[in-house]
Amino acid sequence: MPTTLRVKVFPGAQNLPLYAGLDKGLFMGRGLKVNLQFTSNSTELREGLAAGAFDIAHGAVDNAVAMAEMAGQDVVIVMGGDSSMNEFFVQPEIRSVSDLKGRTLIVDAPNTAYALQAKKILLNHGLKPDQDYTVKPVGATPLRAKAMLENKDNAATILNPPFSIQAAAQGLKSLGRVVDLIGPYQATGAFVMRAWAKSNAEALERYLAAYLEALQWALTPANREAAAALLVKWLKLPEKIAETTYALLADPRFGLVPDAQFDLAGFNNMLALRAEIEGQWGGKAPSPERYIDLSYYERALSLTQSQSLGL
Repeated sequence: MPTTLRVKVFPGAQNLPLYAGLDKGLFMGRGLKVNLQFTSNSTELREGLAAGAFDIAHGAVDNAVAMAEMAGQDVVIVMGGDSSMNEFFVQPEIRSVSDLKGRTLIVDAPNTAYALQAKKILLNHGLKPDQDYTVKPVGATPLRAKAMLENKDNAATILNPPFSIQAAAQGLKSLGRVVDLIGPYQATGAFVMRAWAKSNAEALERYLAAYLEALQWALTPANREAAAALLVKWLKLPEKIAETTYALLADPRFGLVPDAQFDLAGFNNMLALRAEIEGQWGGKAPSPERYIDLSYYERALSLTQSQSLGL
């Protein structure tokens, strides 16, 4: 009887390893039945994980920090994933970030993750929230893209693939990739409640091992067409959009990180961003070790490497 794991994620192309793992039977091959769920916003993700509504979350790991610092939850980050693949999008008539003074910024939740990226970009141009512009929470990336396309009063937001590609095709303007605008950033990762991880260590390691195998499959050039087809299947994308999205995911400078390695420098920058924008910890970022336990990931990675060598 396989072990059932409930996994909750934001809808998007960053979940390609999960789609591949489910489609190719890689999770089942490690004795796991993965129940994949989608979240509509960060608040739902954070509160659901804390309440035990599901077991594993994949999302911007700043959400885990927010859970620990704002709700006192004992949550731990166990794996990396990507640098967000985000771009800063605006309405087509906006020429620069400075033109956003007096306008509305669309975010997921106002106090975490990609909202803080956007606030930092605006702050770098002298614009402060609630003073120089309005912050409007509407939810996850597809909801933000929809809000931008349906109402020009919604002037700016953060988008990632495939929604960034679709938005550009429909006339919205990118002012640049977020990592180019504010530096390295540890975005999507896996996080769990620490007590759950201790009680389910073996299942968690099998899950991470299957995820890593699926990621390797997805990033293998020979699987490009099959992987793009999974994006069509899971995200209901046109084939050309799926192919463009896959090219971004497979770009090692911008897309999915090989072996889902955790970016410590990017995480330190993320903590510094929270300290600066939210004023937490007296404005000085804490040591990152309090939020991270990569021992499960390291054992999973060792397991996949040993098996690939036939050991």
